Amino acid sequence: MRTSKTLSITLPPEMLTRAAQLAERENRTMSELVREALRYYERKSWWEEMNAYGRAKAGELGLSEADVVPLAKEVRKQHRARRISRRPAK
Repeated sequence: MRTSKTLSITLPPEMLTRAAQLAERENRTMSELVREALRYYERKSWWEEMNAYGRAKAGELGLSEADVVPLAKEVRKQHRARRISRRPAK
């Protein structure tokens, strides 16, 4: 039994030509090219959502972009300290 479904899409002729050329250049099928494009779009959308969430949270906390690096360094320092404190004594 097939685990994939067929999708029919329409593209302007020039976009279809570029897609076919790209698929050929990358040694991919058109299906692989479209799947990769969708994965890329999903990742991009996820990052945009996370950035919007982060900006909103920072705004709630009164933080600016300038605060990000020092806060990240502090969190990493705390994580390292916890890892070190959990190591068995030699």
